[in-house]
Amino acid sequence: MTNVTLAVPEDLHKIMQKHKDIKWSEVARQAIWEKARKLELMDKLLAKSTLTEEDALKIGRKIKHGIAKKHDLVK
Repeated sequence: MTNVTLAVPEDLHKIMQKHKDIKWSEVARQAIWEKARKLELMDKLLAKSTLTEEDALKIGRKIKHGIAKKHDLVK
């Protein structure tokens, strides 16, 4: 297994120090695995996609506009 060094903010470190019974390396490992699985799924879903980045941006703008309209933020 490979070792990785992780930097955390001081306030997070203080919380971690209060809970020394927690295996923080295992918490980090699980979080990294979860993110990696999501990325792998995304890669599989997008592997055959013909959408361009511009297409995705246009769709995103339409969705945002629809949400704003639904909440009466635009007319």
